[in-house]
Amino acid sequence: MKHLERSLDQQNQWWKYVVILITGFLAANFVGAIPLAILIVLRSMQGYTPNPENPMDLSAYDIDLNTGLILLLIPFIISLLVIIPLIKNLHKRTWTEVINGSQKIRWNRFFFSFGIWMLLSAGWLGIELAMHPQDFVLQFQPLRFVFLIFIALFMIPFQTFYEEFMFRGYLTQGIAGWTKNRWTAIIIPALLFGLMHILNPEIKEYGFWLTMPQYVLFGLLFGLMVVVDDGIETAVGAHTANNIFLCVFVTSKSSALQTYALYKEINIIPSIMDTVELLIMGSILIIILAVKYKWKFSVLNKKIEIETFK
Repeated sequence: MKHLERSLDQQNQWWKYVVILITGFLAANFVGAIPLAILIVLRSMQGYTPNPENPMDLSAYDIDLNTGLILLLIPFIISLLVIIPLIKNLHKRTWTEVINGSQKIRWNRFFFSFGIWMLLSAGWLGIELAMHPQDFVLQFQPLRFVFLIFIALFMIPFQTFYEEFMFRGYLTQGIAGWTKNRWTAIIIPALLFGLMHILNPEIKEYGFWLTMPQYVLFGLLFGLMVVVDDGIETAVGAHTANNIFLCVFVTSKSSALQTYALYKEINIIPSIMDTVELLIMGSILIIILAVKYKWKFSVLNKKIEIETFK
């Protein structure tokens, strides 16, 4: 095991994490967001006002949704460009070492996990369309849809990689180095991951206690995958597939990323079953990955010790 053990190198001081998190936040929200902020100001001067139900719906400012998606994703790229060299300078840790503790990325794991989650998501949508066709509207616009596919394939991976790199990579390593416990390295980043989404419009629309558990559950599932697989590649793959699917194939009025998706869900009745469905899909993914990569879950109870670091 190398990923979590990489933090046991005398470079894991808490203040370094504070510096990098604050710097990454400022880079994303005060530098990366400049193009979007300028456009919103210009549109506001023309009399456009935000959508009160979903402030992230940029069509309220007469902004093309594909253009808006690009502008919403730019901050993640800017923040990555800032924090990767900063981590290298402060922690003496390369970006691939944050990924899995080594100098090589296991691309096969990324693509396999991506494919499985995409198939599971397609199956879920197929069942929903068959059982509740009245809840969906086909909104296929050929040119916009093709452009959306290109944006999703080339830009969404930066967004999902950023989130996994920061939460299941960087923060997980930090917490592992401080606590020497793999369970806390799973649970704490999952809770923080959930809180990061607290301002998402889905929380306001459907309620904290019905929506937040889904974000935390995602964090727990991905965290479990990262710890037993000794790296974040499978989590990045599934996360990327999830967000691309939700951008390209199905959206809703309360989605954080408004797009020209193939379908729009118009009648959402949130319930605990949404979390149950996610748990089932996540469990299937983990079982498939565990069989393929011969995961040993006993590692979860193994103390993180410096002797294992190479």
